[in-house]
Amino acid sequence: MGDRERIHKFYLNGMYIMLDINSGAVHVIDKMIYDMMDIYDGTNGDKVVEALSNQYDKAELIEAVEELGTLVARKELFAPDLDVPPTFSAKPLVKSLCLHVAHDCNLRCKYCFAGTGDFGHDRSLMSKEVGEKAVDFIIENSGQRKHCELDFFGGEPLMNMPVVKHVVEYVRKREKETGKEFKLTLTTNGVLLNDANIKYLNDNNISLVLSLDGRKEVHDNMRLNVAGKGSYDGILANFKKLVKARDGQNYFLRGTFTAYNLDFTTDVLDMADKGFNLLSVEPVVAKDCDYELKEEHLPKLYEEYERLAKEFITRKENGNGFEFFHFNMDINNGPCVAKRLSGCGAGHEYFAVAPNGDLYPCHQFVGRDQYLLGTIFEGVKKKEMPEHFRQAHVLNKPECSNCWARFYCSGGCHANADLFNDDIKKPYKIGCELQKKRMECALMIQAYFAMK
Repeated sequence: MGDRERIHKFYLNGMYIMLDINSGAVHVIDKMIYDMMDIYDGTNGDKVVEALSNQYDKAELIEAVEELGTLVARKELFAPDLDVPPTFSAKPLVKSLCLHVAHDCNLRCKYCFAGTGDFGHDRSLMSKEVGEKAVDFIIENSGQRKHCELDFFGGEPLMNMPVVKHVVEYVRKREKETGKEFKLTLTTNGVLLNDANIKYLNDNNISLVLSLDGRKEVHDNMRLNVAGKGSYDGILANFKKLVKARDGQNYFLRGTFTAYNLDFTTDVLDMADKGFNLLSVEPVVAKDCDYELKEEHLPKLYEEYERLAKEFITRKENGNGFEFFHFNMDINNGPCVAKRLSGCGAGHEYFAVAPNGDLYPCHQFVGRDQYLLGTIFEGVKKKEMPEHFRQAHVLNKPECSNCWARFYCSGGCHANADLFNDDIKKPYKIGCELQKKRMECALMIQAYFAMK
């Protein structure tokens, strides 16, 4: 295995936890075994006993070595390396598209990666013809795959509701013709939600990502309307009405935290206390500004994730729990190896479509002209780029291939790597560190409830 990490162990919430990286097996252990694993490599039990017999009972050490040996034999400890699946050498199938129906927005959020909606170009709306062609594109390039996904995105997609409705109608027509099944999602800031479009979104089973940053003062500091005023009150009312109308299902309330609210746990809990139970908050990705996250913030952010994890457990046990996206980890039935290596599939299985039909590797690459792949009318012209993205999996990233989190984080976000390092194979460091802390918290939560 060379110098790759084979196990990862940590102490959190009174629990000693050990992850076998290749197998994904999670073991809750005691302090003695925790210390033994600084020495034990699967073959050197005698050395472990000799080194620690002045700290622990020798008979207990010998018994523990035998137990560890059983785990090794079952390939739940020091499991063999994973090979790159053969699917990475096959022609990729397009699984999902992000449809930018509106390059315009009715908010002016300070941290917006989309340039307040225009993605660095002119403000524009997608036509019905481009929307139809995008649906045809995914059908034509998805092979025998039955299940496809389409995300309505912006800017603010509700600013182009006629095209959203037209595309939904066209999708249903093409489903009947082809046997495909589409999952539809829409991301909205909530300003334009009203009774009519809430009913439409619910009636058509469209999943929703709702943007809210937590406490009113936090949200209004960053998410301003065109007039420069806070947007919280109206949006909160709209979101409450929508979630109530769909019985609290099929949505995620998603926030962004910045250097201004490093105590983001308070924002998560505020959203939970407002009646929302499907939650996510994401760290801002920004550079050269006063709200950017820096390495000096990491200790505080680690504390916050741990605080959130403990509160997550407490509320679950008290019957008023909520779901948190980054703690939603199944340690027994997680994604397949190919998915764990490739992540979102940006640039080869997932593309974004600009209002004019231009194709990009994902929504965050839109407007970065060097990543313009082609159009939905002519297809992918830069044939080498999808293969470049396809091969940018964790085992081909030097910094990822040795990391304990390599089979869970999928190598991080390509767009963030490009933004900070001009190289999709060189991950964004702060993003990596926060992802690892979230994963430790998620593993601890899963192990905690598994022991109940």
